[in-house]
Amino acid sequence: MKNSILLTLFTILAMTGFTQIHTPESDTIRIRELLTELTKTSKPRNYQNVDQLNETASFIFDQFKQSADTVFYQTYQVRGITYKNVIARFGDAQSERLIIGAHYDVCGNQEGADDNASGIVGLLELARMLKEQKTQKSIELVAYTLEEPPYFRTEYMGSFIHAKSLKDSGTKVSGMICLEMIGYFKEEKRTQDYPLGLLKLFYGSRGNYITVVNKFSKGKTARKFTKRMDRFTTLPVKKFNGPKSLTGIDFSDHLNYWKMGYSACMVTDTAFYRNKNYHQKTDEMGTLNISKMASVINGVFLSILA
Repeated sequence: MKNSILLTLFTILAMTGFTQIHTPESDTIRIRELLTELTKTSKPRNYQNVDQLNETASFIFDQFKQSADTVFYQTYQVRGITYKNVIARFGDAQSERLIIGAHYDVCGNQEGADDNASGIVGLLELARMLKEQKTQKSIELVAYTLEEPPYFRTEYMGSFIHAKSLKDSGTKVSGMICLEMIGYFKEEKRTQDYPLGLLKLFYGSRGNYITVVNKFSKGKTARKFTKRMDRFTTLPVKKFNGPKSLTGIDFSDHLNYWKMGYSACMVTDTAFYRNKNYHQKTDEMGTLNISKMASVINGVFLSILA
């Protein structure tokens, strides 16, 4: 049985030693406002529209700046063009670091509401909710550039740049959580597909849940986070473990942390296995379920601080 928000608060207080007496919650009005800012831009935020990417990065930076202890750009060049990750840090900088990331670029000429404005809004809401929370953990929120084609699975992905920088610097990293499409939900039957048809017998045909995706050898942090999401999230959470060879299991930024040997997982509405607007011009904010998206963000917040 799902815990109430109040019971969750006291559980977290006991486990983390917070001095605050309230638990922040995700704000559906703000979610809608942030989605509008990210999707209703003059140009699509793809790799070719560098000015638009920079404008989006600046918006994310300004939002982070309102809440985080430290905010900065991680810049790098691709074919003479400068691209930017946006990074916000919270908590004890000397502690083992937990990374939570999402990409802000889109594929082609589309708004990319679910893919992946939803994940970025998740980061921005987490930043607001983390403000003034007293925790001994070190948390780093990262908004990545260049996740989408033509740079997907290349060393030009923003997440590859970030993960490699952690590895090269010897930074202690507990793990990484990727927010990849967290806003699309359907209650009707036959709205959920799978890479293997047999999985429908175990997970059902309704696209009304959030998934935490792991590879078989997921590591301690991903394992603990997955259990906590199931405990702290008010909508259904379904856990999926599979081989790295399974189509879709590594289709986001967590794949680069796997490459560097870190424990990592993906929080997702299952992308194209549910949302047929994936990489289409129809991926607009009107297709998203804002209240359920807020529930996902609340679950992530409670899970990372437990």
